Order: sequence, then C-alpha cells, then structure tokens
Amino acid sequence: MKIALLGYGKMGKVIERIALERGHEIVLKKDEFNTYDGLATADVAIDFSIPTAAVDNISNCFHANVPVVSGTTGWLEHYDEMAKLCNEKQGAFISSSNFSLGVNIFFELNEYLAKIMAQFDSYKVTMEEIHHTQKLDAPSGTAISLAKGVIENSNYANWTLDEAKNNEIHIEAKRIGDVPGNHTVTYDSVVDSIELKHTAHNREGFALGAVIAAEWLAGKTGIYTMKDVLNLK
Repeated sequence: MKIALLGYGKMGKVIERIALERGHEIVLKKDEFNTYDGLATADVAIDFSIPTAAVDNISNCFHANVPVVSGTTGWLEHYDEMAKLCNEKQGAFISSSNFSLGVNIFFELNEYLAKIMAQFDSYKVTMEEIHHTQKLDAPSGTAISLAKGVIENSNYANWTLDEAKNNEIHIEAKRIGDVPGNHTVTYDSVVDSIELKHTAHNREGFALGAVIAAEWLAGKTGIYTMKDVLNLK
C-alpha cells in the first residue's frame, strides 16, 4: 500500500517506521517545507500534523480522491466542514483523537462505566490528562473524547478547564516533560473513589493504530470511526 504522511514530526517518523515494517511504501512526507507532490499516487494518507495545517491537509486529500486518516487534534471546529467536503467528493475519512488500540478500548470502558455511575448522585466525576510540554492543545483531544463519552451517557452537560458547576466535568490538563499521554477518569464520593486510567508508555501504540486504520480505510468510501475499524459497534 502507498501511504502519504502529512506531518513529519516525531509521530510521523514513528508511523513511517511501522508502515515500512508492515510492508507499505511511503510516497510523500509532507512538512512545512515541501508541497503535496506525490499525494495523488497514494492509496491512503495519514495526517499527524498541527492544528493550523490539518484542514488544508485533509481537504487536499479529498480533492485528490485519497482516503485520509487524521490524528491531529485542535482543529475540530472545522470537522463538519471537512465531513461535508468528504461526502461531496465521495471520499473516505477517519478522524480520531487517539488511534491507540488500548485507548479505544478505554473509551468503551469509560462509556460503560458512565452508564452505571449515572444512577449514583453521590459520585462526582473529574478527569486528568498529562502530556509532554510540546503538545499545543489543552485539554487533549483524548480527554475531550472521554468527557463526551461521559456526557452522552449521564446527566453531565459540559466539560471545563475551570472550576466545575454541578453539571460540568472538570478536566485538569498538565504538561510535563516528555510524557506520551496519561488519562484518568475519577468518580469520587465521601466514602470511596473509582478510577479508570490509561497510561501510554511510548508513541508506538498511537502510530500502530493509525497504520491499522489506514489499512482498513483504503478502498472504502464514507466517514468512519475507530469503532468501525476495531468492530466495537
């Protein structure tokens, strides 16, 4: 399979190594210094860039009729616009805040726990996420996805980085060293606490999941999620 890498930072380089190990060919390594030359020859593109570049990267894929997997976060105010363009061009698209197989299992556990805990008013949910100091957005896209998973299965209405109101989930975002990504969901009461936690040991899991998603998406049409890729629906 021919893959275009849109974004060639630390994650892009790990994705390249894993893709080559799995027998794929890299036909484009797009960064701020080069063009999209070679994109049209790709079977699929993987976008791990920066928020300000993601929309251009994704839209160029749709115009070139190249399926695209995007793991960039911080651009989702334009998601509906990109979804509309995907449908207009009969493209293929997967966007996820986190492609790690473990994190996507964690998402499922988070939603299941939220359904159970919605019955118990004595517990208050909070979240903490820790990432490396080079991460540009806060809270992380993964933390936002976790919060949405709780909101959709409970009486909570919103999340906030500030002091939470009764129907809000407080997210504490920390930036420390070179931490790949830690996420904790805590239900706390006066008598006990329940914690659900995922700890990433390195970037390998994110990269492998993105390559697996790209393998799955190639040749398809439509908008999908990691639930589709991992058959979690």
